[in-house]
Amino acid sequence: MTGLVRLAFEFFKTGLFAIGGGLATLPFLYEMGATTGWFTAQDVADMVAISESTPGPMGVNMATYVGYTSFGLPGAIIGPLFLALPSVIIIILISKILIKFKESKLVQDIFYGLRPASTGLIIAAGLGVAKIALLYLDKFEATKNIADLFNYKAIILAVVIYFVLKKKDFHPILVVIASAVIGIIFQF
Repeated sequence: MTGLVRLAFEFFKTGLFAIGGGLATLPFLYEMGATTGWFTAQDVADMVAISESTPGPMGVNMATYVGYTSFGLPGAIIGPLFLALPSVIIIILISKILIKFKESKLVQDIFYGLRPASTGLIIAAGLGVAKIALLYLDKFEATKNIADLFNYKAIILAVVIYFVLKKKDFHPILVVIASAVIGIIFQF
């Protein structure tokens, strides 16, 4: 399978099964990086940071990033196109069917089951990003010293951001910009 065809297939598969938005694509991206070698788990964490701080849907931004870094401009077009294509196809099909069957117990049960599935995908993705951002697993494995496990600066920043956002006094864009500046200054 050629590179661009494989890219199209991988993102079509991701778009087909990643129910729940951008964060739900993360488990698929981790698996894609591991099987193709196009990017590492650390690259995924960087993609999340970049995608969260740029306009547009996170999954599309990450597909564009992967496509561009792996295959240049053609990849930057094919990645997001094939990520979105399953949703377009499904929405067209569902819109035709749902009008007819929206009161069906089966349809309601399907949506009831999809909600926790998408929540689980998002939680798994969030924990994966937290592990990369907040822990030094390689350093801990080398030293076996528990003090070497935690990225204390990143943990403190995450806690501060959580409380700043809970107060709702700061716009999230300002928090993202401030976090980027702090990362540069303190070299996370």
